[in-house]
Amino acid sequence: MSKTLMIVGGVVLLLVLLVFGSIGKYNTLVSLDEGVTGQWANVENVYQRRADLIPNLVETVKGYAVHERETLEGVVQARAKATQVTAELTPEALNNPQALQKFQAAQGELSSALGRLMVVVEKYPDLKANQNFLDLQTQLEGTENRIAVERRRFNDMAKDFNAGIRRFPANIIAGIAGLQKHEYFQADEGAEKAPKVSFEK
Repeated sequence: MSKTLMIVGGVVLLLVLLVFGSIGKYNTLVSLDEGVTGQWANVENVYQRRADLIPNLVETVKGYAVHERETLEGVVQARAKATQVTAELTPEALNNPQALQKFQAAQGELSSALGRLMVVVEKYPDLKANQNFLDLQTQLEGTENRIAVERRRFNDMAKDFNAGIRRFPANIIAGIAGLQKHEYFQADEGAEKAPKVSFEK
């Protein structure tokens, strides 16, 4: 009788350990997932900061570069598209490679339009000497750097989460809980060449 009780007690203890171990592993995965979602908010924040700088930048350039209407309109349109795509991308869509790719493409178009605007600015020495423009340029450069930092952090956190849900036995718990792999930011084509946002006076 006591041997049976010992076996039953051992089985119950093992089950209790498995349940608590699974709960702990699940909670760890949830924390990692929330970290990725929180970092995504940081990414969105720096992209929004860039979007907020653009109207002032365009207005400043417009005052000097009246003949550059097409370039200015291109920046405004690219900003509008990037803002719309950002609004459509929810944290749940971070598991969707097409949604993240669409977001990246829209932000890339905006970066390209800003690059064309900065090339145009070269033709206008008075604009390059304008203090308001120089301040906006400095803020834009700082924002571009923040974007790179926040994207890298997002990828690092996504990597930790993705590795976590692939390891045994966490992969079983992740499968039961419906936790899915997060997508990564990919380097844009030509990203090995640093974009020239600044220029000499």
